[in-house]
Amino acid sequence: MVTNLYLGVTIVAFFAAAIANADIQVVCAKGSVRITWRINAELVPYAVRLFLGNCMPSQLDVLSSGEGVAHFDYQFSDCKFKRQMKGKLVIYQNELTYRPEARLKPAAFVYPIECVYKRREGWVPPFLNPGSGVLEGQGRLVFNMALLNEQLTGLATTNVIPLGSFMPIWAAVEQESHQPLLLLMEDCVAATTPVLQPDSQVHQIIGNKGCLLESIRGNSVFLPRYHSSAVILYLQSFTFGHGEEVYIHCKLVAWDPEVLDEGKKACHYIKSNGRWELLDDPLQSSICSCCDSTCNSRSKRESVSESHSFSHSSVLGPLFIVDPSDFEAQNLPKVSDAVDSQESQSKLMT
Repeated sequence: MVTNLYLGVTIVAFFAAAIANADIQVVCAKGSVRITWRINAELVPYAVRLFLGNCMPSQLDVLSSGEGVAHFDYQFSDCKFKRQMKGKLVIYQNELTYRPEARLKPAAFVYPIECVYKRREGWVPPFLNPGSGVLEGQGRLVFNMALLNEQLTGLATTNVIPLGSFMPIWAAVEQESHQPLLLLMEDCVAATTPVLQPDSQVHQIIGNKGCLLESIRGNSVFLPRYHSSAVILYLQSFTFGHGEEVYIHCKLVAWDPEVLDEGKKACHYIKSNGRWELLDDPLQSSICSCCDSTCNSRSKRESVSESHSFSHSSVLGPLFIVDPSDFEAQNLPKVSDAVDSQESQSKLMT
């Protein structure tokens, strides 16, 4: 028994050494990837132990030298590729592995695969189409606000948020025939009621005309835009309203993208730099310096541009912020239940 175990370990070590200097070529195509993996003759009989994610080679060629070439030709929808969106980039990730033992055992060899693409100009996620939720209009403009899932690939399927985790809040304006507009979140507060009253207790999230105050208290940021008419607030959940219904009230402003000043901006605090940064042009971050005091519009063009701006008050909720340990135990409604049980004022997407 001991001899067999020792022999098995020796074989695994031998094959691991055989692929230590793997000859791997990766070609990222449109919607797919082509990978060639040249292997030693000793590994050819074990080619079924080579994987891209959960996919085996799509083809194996045995060369006259006895060596082999394993081909992986798959779509990104296959093999459990992970898709991420970072700013203007779309990233597909996976791993090439050699698994000489059972699937539950660690792989003897791992090689990361990554294909990075630039989003096409004007691209918007397909789930953010006009039919994806409740919309509210302002003239010919249509404003949207919704909670996204953690991967930023679709609308959230739950409104129960573990304390300290992130809740991506997406807001956008549909412009139709309008000139290009910049969507800004001028002011946002959290409250425990769907309608703000003079005596409502609130927690300020964005204030001072576009300053993300939660970026100082926690790790909240504005994510890089995929289009000027939309913005994603990557908001870290907080203790306010813990265990109660929480509603996010925001004033959304559609603005001239050529006119940024202290009164019309999107600023977040970058802790590594110790300063405020302007989302749409870090070179103009001096505009954000007023976030530590009082921000006032100083643009001489504002009176002209004001006629081309629109504002709208949106409400997101109800949300439930709970302790992480209670996340699975809490019997709280999912997003769909919350939407169905509320009037339009307090629907998840307004």
